[in-house]
Amino acid sequence: MKIPVMFYVAITTFLLILLTIMVAMDVAFRWVFYTKCLGQALLIVMVYKVLKDNYTTDKTFDNFYEDRPINYSDLQ
Repeated sequence: MKIPVMFYVAITTFLLILLTIMVAMDVAFRWVFYTKCLGQALLIVMVYKVLKDNYTTDKTFDNFYEDRPINYSDLQ
């Protein structure tokens, strides 16, 4: 079973937000340190998975941004 790349992004984001909350609530240094180490390891895994993901698209630079066309100022 292949785990989707966005799962790694979500888990890493959640863990690092949890780390910020733990620091703000003055949790014991031991837990903050281990959470930070785990977060850094997950960050490396996440970057690797995102870069190695087999994602293709048919978009080109001619498409620019989908929500804001190149001639957006002309439309208003």
